[in-house]
Amino acid sequence: MAQRQNSWRRRDERVRFSSLLFVVCLLFSGILIYLDRPSSRPGVFADLRAGSNDIAVFVLDMAVHPFRGLANIGSWWRRQSELAEENRALRMQVAEVHAWRATALSLQERNARYREALNLQGATAQKRISAWIVADRSNVFVRSSLIGAGAREGVRTGYPVVSVYGLVGRAVEVGRNSSRILLLTDINSRVAVMADRSNARALLVGDNTDFPRLEYLGDEPDLQEGDRIITSGDDNVMLRGLPVGQAIRDRDGRWRVALFNHTAPIDLVWIWSFEPVADPETDPVPVKFSMTKRAG
Repeated sequence: MAQRQNSWRRRDERVRFSSLLFVVCLLFSGILIYLDRPSSRPGVFADLRAGSNDIAVFVLDMAVHPFRGLANIGSWWRRQSELAEENRALRMQVAEVHAWRATALSLQERNARYREALNLQGATAQKRISAWIVADRSNVFVRSSLIGAGAREGVRTGYPVVSVYGLVGRAVEVGRNSSRILLLTDINSRVAVMADRSNARALLVGDNTDFPRLEYLGDEPDLQEGDRIITSGDDNVMLRGLPVGQAIRDRDGRWRVALFNHTAPIDLVWIWSFEPVADPETDPVPVKFSMTKRAG
């Protein structure tokens, strides 16, 4: 029994730390904690730690790179399949656009011949001026934008402004190098429009919402949801045929227009040099008729 107690005591003395070693370990731990603070860390230790971090990041990145590639290979092939499908759809759209372009050119030529034969004179656009929208001045009460083109480029008050999607608005304030555009959604905007399918006339009235109203349609208008709305030119303010949007109904059953130019942000616009038809002269030149006697 005494021998067993002596062996246990020797074993405890073998694994027991001395007090000096405990104090040294405690001081060393305190020094490490103190040096871990960025403000108290010497420059040598900071550089050494940064270098070790760089080495560790490089080694870990090299070790994980093959596994990362294996993990992304599935999404890569899936993306390639999506791109191939998108490319196929775009090819079909391009072919359709080419067909429509050929049709439009044919109709344009035929329309020119008809106008020449009938001696029709109307409001036309002479040229277009390209400009960037530099500021959006829209808020709760006003819907307008500022463009970087003015009188020096040929912009005049009342000129229509269009984007690649459709009609944006018209110029209302023209400076030397800039102009303010009144958007179709502004409460002061009024534009004569019509349905492309049925020629149903209406007045597009802005109300500071994204969907302006269609007013003065009549009791039973020939209008359907999804009808393409274009400018009619009846107000002698806009060109005839500028795309505006699609006819929709709101929750109250009123007709509104989902504008084409709200499908994406507008950056580049074109200002059409539009000259409306002039009013008749107040003192017109009298027309003289000559009567010739028929030989009987």
